Amino acid sequence: MAASLHIKGIRKVFGKGDKAVEILKRIDIDVAPGEFLILVGPSGCGKSTLLNIIAGLEEPTEGELHIAGKNVIGMAPAQRDIAMVFQSYALYPTMSVADNIGFALEMRKVPKDVRTKRIHEVAAMLQIEHLLDRRPAQLSGGQRQRVAMGRALARDPQLFLFDEPLSNLDAKLRVEMRAEIKRLHHVSGITSVYVTHDQIEAMTLGSRIAVMKDGILQQIGTPDEIYRTPANTYVAGFIGSPTMNFIEGRAENPGPNGKFVFTGGALDLPTPPGPELTLGQRPEHIHLDADAPWRGEVVLVEPTGADTYVVLKTAVGLVTVRAPANTKIAIGEHIGMTVSGRHNNWFDKKSGMRIAL
Repeated sequence: MAASLHIKGIRKVFGKGDKAVEILKRIDIDVAPGEFLILVGPSGCGKSTLLNIIAGLEEPTEGELHIAGKNVIGMAPAQRDIAMVFQSYALYPTMSVADNIGFALEMRKVPKDVRTKRIHEVAAMLQIEHLLDRRPAQLSGGQRQRVAMGRALARDPQLFLFDEPLSNLDAKLRVEMRAEIKRLHHVSGITSVYVTHDQIEAMTLGSRIAVMKDGILQQIGTPDEIYRTPANTYVAGFIGSPTMNFIEGRAENPGPNGKFVFTGGALDLPTPPGPELTLGQRPEHIHLDADAPWRGEVVLVEPTGADTYVVLKTAVGLVTVRAPANTKIAIGEHIGMTVSGRHNNWFDKKSGMRIAL
């Protein structure tokens, strides 16, 4: 049965006195049984430290940690009934795939017939039954990662922890393994916490995403909530590729019939009150319009197959627009832009925090 995870007031400080560095600053997260939570953020934000604390590889300076309702602070990793998949596959090179998968079961004195049955169940789940007799050196990177997941899964743990498991794979394999991990979670139903710095992985894998920066939890929510209603400009800029466009200005006549005025242009938009505002717009919500008064110079055109991204130099900086795939536009051309009035993200310019209309 899937376990819950309760993280309350977790702090982690390395060093003492003047050299003390606070890595985690009172993190509070509740993970429901069977949920797939993504911890995402840049290098150094504290996400791997938090994962290590959950695993028992690090002890917190302060805070509570409960797995399936049981306080695990001070408990050894082996006592927490968790399984972990690392960035490095950490397979035993002299063992077969079957022996690698079953190693943890063997260490726990599980009978051989039960162990063999479980190995084949896990191999079938991961679609690697035909590889059971091979050694790790005979496998591709994606196959090795499947074996590493199989070894963790064989124990049927309460909690599955992933520490950037796809970082060593090439782009095509990362896409394949993302789909495999998502399918695996759907089949197994094991509560999972997944650490990554890749926001594409975060958006495609998680049932919820926790965005971190400098040891502080910035926002937690579903991928759709994080993408459409970011809590601040950091989350808005970190999640989404290409990143959100930010336009600084002020509101004239705030309200449903307002006007947003900025250097080099003005837009008729429902506008919140505030002397200094930042408008956030995703590239897909800005449209090229030859007759629009707000204009920019094309400095980059990036065809991606399904879409074309056009980067324009404006008085408020670079603006990225997602255009149809067959868009014909030349570098150096000046063209206008319009903004959708239904997808505005407003932020306080000074604090960066979201402002609701």
